Amino acid sequence: MRFASFGLFLCLGTSVAQAAGNAEAGAQVFKKCGACHTATEPMNRVGPSLMGIVGRPVAAFAGYSYSSAMTAFGADGKVWDEERLSEYLLSPKAMVPGTKMSFPGLRKPQEIEDILAYLKTAVAQ
Repeated sequence: MRFASFGLFLCLGTSVAQAAGNAEAGAQVFKKCGACHTATEPMNRVGPSLMGIVGRPVAAFAGYSYSSAMTAFGADGKVWDEERLSEYLLSPKAMVPGTKMSFPGLRKPQEIEDILAYLKTAVAQ
């Protein structure tokens, strides 16, 4: 029972930590992504638009040519929720071997939390 309680504590702690992201700080972190992505325009660049990505099906932004690896990864209906995005942002190539994304990932958990907060609030300009 103690282990189950500890596991629940860890899960709840993760949810609380994810809620602690700072969208303003995330906008600054997103500058690392901005050469290839936009979060405020529904247009693709080198990478797909990330506007509205939280809750979007994987490999589903219209007009972008996803790698076969990313298409296969999303084929069973996966959605980009916060947990999946967090894992992907930590190490894109580990999560989806064969992805086109050359970015190695974010190493600081706070940066991931911040960028998720930003992506959830980014709107068209």
